[in-house]
Amino acid sequence: MNLHLSGHHLEITQSMRDYITGKLDRVTRHFDHVIDVNMILSVEKLKQKVEANVHLSGKNIFVESHDADMYAAIDSLIDKLDRQIIKHKEKHAERRGGREPGKVEESEAE
Repeated sequence: MNLHLSGHHLEITQSMRDYITGKLDRVTRHFDHVIDVNMILSVEKLKQKVEANVHLSGKNIFVESHDADMYAAIDSLIDKLDRQIIKHKEKHAERRGGREPGKVEESEAE
């Protein structure tokens, strides 16, 4: 997974970079096929804004979040991104005719 961070009117510190990579581990734990993540962190007056464009195989996902605190905005963004990636993973599994690993169908349980 390639991670590109950029800041508009903001200097991205090493602690921010470590925080973001730690949070993105949760996303990659749910779906391994993340190719590229582009994140833009920006400050507009008193509003902190985080945008992420995630490139998956066959789909691009765009998520943005606003908050008064940058770390809270990152948390909110990761929650939104996680929900969308899980939704994509479930749709992808349904289309391929496969089932979720760990789930037992009723016919197999008997």
